[in-house]
Amino acid sequence: MDPSSVGGAGGAAGDRLRVVAAMSGGVDSAVAAARAAEAGHDVTGIHLALSRNPQSYRTGARGCCTIEDANDARRAADVIGIPFYVWDLSDRFHEDVVEDFMDEYAAGRTPNPCLRCNEKIKFAAVLDRALALGFDAVATGHYAQLRTAADGTVEMHRSVDHGKDQSYVLGVLDQEQLRHSLFPLGGSTKVEVRREAAARGLLVADKPDSHDICFVADGDNAGWLREKLGERAPNRGGRIVDESGTLVGEHEGTYAFTIGQRRGLRLGRPAPDGKPRFVLDIEPVSGTVTVGPRERLAVDRLTGTRPRWCGAPPVRVEGGVQLRAHGEEHPAVVTVIGSGADQRVEVELGVPAYGIAPGQAVVVYDGTRVVGSATIAATSRVAAGAGER
Repeated sequence: MDPSSVGGAGGAAGDRLRVVAAMSGGVDSAVAAARAAEAGHDVTGIHLALSRNPQSYRTGARGCCTIEDANDARRAADVIGIPFYVWDLSDRFHEDVVEDFMDEYAAGRTPNPCLRCNEKIKFAAVLDRALALGFDAVATGHYAQLRTAADGTVEMHRSVDHGKDQSYVLGVLDQEQLRHSLFPLGGSTKVEVRREAAARGLLVADKPDSHDICFVADGDNAGWLREKLGERAPNRGGRIVDESGTLVGEHEGTYAFTIGQRRGLRLGRPAPDGKPRFVLDIEPVSGTVTVGPRERLAVDRLTGTRPRWCGAPPVRVEGGVQLRAHGEEHPAVVTVIGSGADQRVEVELGVPAYGIAPGQAVVVYDGTRVVGSATIAATSRVAAGAGER
């Protein structure tokens, strides 16, 4: 296999690179490491120790940061025949990902910790350390493709397996990071990867994928936040009201809610029309949560701040945007306004989206190419009189 065929950057075709393979303990990162090694690169496997107390993180086969995962990663490295080390990034992870997660929910926003981890840990802290140690690139098991354009720019594109495509959570990577990244799985389907893992004798071939937040031990975000926020919680309870201001229930903390949420509201009074109600607004200061019908969640415009571009910043993009990690792409016109720290993006959606919350990421696409991403700061709803958030 030619080294350039593993889907990465960092050198011309045929170059032998020194590569750090981030091995989570799952099937994808194991096969990515195996492919990088088979392509002729000098590969060293590393597992990230992200918890100050591993027993406090989720255990079992659905994790990505557990002791079991570290052992699975070590066994996979042994089978591949590459050196293996554990890098302790627990303090950095806690500061940049866990603390950010708590702060965002306390402020009534909805963060994406996996996207933040890619930005701050896997392609910042890990890449910085790898380059300092003399490595050329970091390889991961993400499903995305890298291509080199005629002008030398490294472009990131969607995976051929759109059902597993992870370009959304990689939309925070800039050009320098892309130049030192390898995504060996971007041209394969998940079925092909599992089949290959089994053929290589990797014991993780049938290991279930991780879906939940790794540092929430039991998947109960609200319970975890209730325990961890402590005095940082903006409130200890409050009112749940409908759009007229009528009390329809009570809650134990606004941090337990997100825009568009339907389940777990425990409303004491049914809607007059009998339809389900969804969270429309969260006000941490007053502790008020407003609920209403789904149609009031329709958003046709949004504003994004803190944009990060995979290449040169655009002025205007007529393409598409993705608003959730596993959501559909919406046709959109994206306009970039300003520069530097004050730069923002204005997005006009061709088709309304529902349940979009401040704090989420909007990732911009031009066809299959990822242009960049921004953090949603405000949305404008379709329903008359809904105003802006």
